[in-house]
Amino acid sequence: QLRLVESGGTSVQPGESLTLSCTASGYHLRHWTIGWFRQAAGKEREGISCITAAGFTLYTDSVKGRFTMSRDRDKNMEYLQMSDLRPEDTAVYYCVASSYRKMDNICDLNSANWNNWGQGTQVTVSS
Repeated sequence: QLRLVESGGTSVQPGESLTLSCTASGYHLRHWTIGWFRQAAGKEREGISCITAAGFTLYTDSVKGRFTMSRDRDKNMEYLQMSDLRPEDTAVYYCVASSYRKMDNICDLNSANWNNWGQGTQVTVSS
């Protein structure tokens, strides 16, 4: 089974940058559609970005232009590069994959489409 482990979360000040990592084992990421979700305290889990095996990406409006997904195929890792961080970006961030066939070639950030979750990593943006 695919296993995902996130790392890199920490506390930063507004305007700073941070990169989160997602390390996969069990399967190679090039065969998977991978997403990043976040959950702020007291809020529902929110899908923010996605990348397909073919490299197509999708970002929600709240992070578009500030967050970028990338892959290191040799290391079997996924990265979320975050810039111009804001207090409202404070959340636990999750790397996630889907085993559903409908997700093989699309990005759909409805949480019902995802079933392979990492443990999460905390990002706190405050002054």
